[in-house]
Amino acid sequence: MATKKYRCKVCGYIHEGDKAPEKCPVCQAPASEFELIEDNGNATTGKKGINKNSNAYILVYTTIIVVIVALLLSITSGALKARQNANVELDKKKQILSSLPAVVLEGADAAQIYAENIKHIYVLDLNGEIKKDLDPVKDFNYAAGENELLIYMAEINQETKWIIPMNGKGLWGAIWGYIALDDDRNTVNGVFFSHASETPGLGANITTPAFRSQFEGKHLMQDGSFASIAVMKAGQVAAGQDQVDALSGGTITSKGVETMLRTSIAPYEPFLKKVETIVNNNQTETAEETVAEEGGTTL
Repeated sequence: MATKKYRCKVCGYIHEGDKAPEKCPVCQAPASEFELIEDNGNATTGKKGINKNSNAYILVYTTIIVVIVALLLSITSGALKARQNANVELDKKKQILSSLPAVVLEGADAAQIYAENIKHIYVLDLNGEIKKDLDPVKDFNYAAGENELLIYMAEINQETKWIIPMNGKGLWGAIWGYIALDDDRNTVNGVFFSHASETPGLGANITTPAFRSQFEGKHLMQDGSFASIAVMKAGQVAAGQDQVDALSGGTITSKGVETMLRTSIAPYEPFLKKVETIVNNNQTETAEETVAEEGGTTL
């Protein structure tokens, strides 16, 4: 009579004999924990059914679990998508408002403040002309097409502010922000910067009020042309443009901010120049009216 093989279900020990041992010599499990191994290497308990030790069973079981988990994740993601999109939209509104020093967001309803103060989203062409006047709430997620520029118009304390979005690259990844200009389209009212992965305590300090406040009151235009704002090491002087101090230990990120300012705002130069023409025309008209009232002549 052929010797039978029994496997301990606890530790896997194989015993050969006419019956299972009273106790496993390895883990001391009782005879009830042993199962008979068939000639094909599979175990049997004497009952017909699914062989849970077969490769086919393991493959089917794993596939079913993966499909169920994927389905649950898909359902959860779909259920939360609206909330996720709303949170992303709210965060972007906070960033836009953060470029305006007069706006206080702490403990306030940012969505309401945005709706009250951001009056227009204008779509500009490359000549600085307004192509579309969008609703700042309903059209908030409008994606600018080729040769289109977005600019936000805010009314803060009855004063007009123009907000330009910016994107660039720091030391380790993307940096971005918004710059708010006074109604002269030249003087910086405030800025907001953020980043994806800059070094904490160094390049990441572009988000701090100390760095951002340096830009307030600076000018983008010099002698009627776009000059941007330089970000320089202490003691260095930029020729022909306003400047701020770079971050100590964050030189590459600081230069990334400088490049971002230049490349992001330069396409808006035709729009920024338009206000200078208006101002100059108003000044000319005023001068001519004054001379005419006094009975004089103009050149």
